[in-house]
Amino acid sequence: MPWIDKDKCIGCKICVKECPVNAISMRKGKAEIDMEKCIRCGKCHEVCPQEAVRHDSEKIPLEVEENIKKTKELMKNFDSKEEKQAFLERMIKHFNKEIKVAEKTINEIKKWEVENG
Repeated sequence: MPWIDKDKCIGCKICVKECPVNAISMRKGKAEIDMEKCIRCGKCHEVCPQEAVRHDSEKIPLEVEENIKKTKELMKNFDSKEEKQAFLERMIKHFNKEIKVAEKTINEIKKWEVENG
């Protein structure tokens, strides 16, 4: 999903004008994408002269860091080594579930694409 690098955005409003579903608006002089409205068409990426519209894959390291930070914060609720280990195992199960959901979703999209291509 696209996102706006606020440091690169100069507030030219080109992406706002080009968005076919009006998912981009201006806030404090910078573009902002309403992800509920965004249809992931990529037009904002194509038209931004400053390359301020970025790809979500660039946020992977930040998201991993946030997940680790949250895990460490939640770990403070457990005292014994056994409780901490059980908690970490639950977190691993949680993230493994997220992997499975993503994989199954991708497979269903590919299947639908073949059927409706």
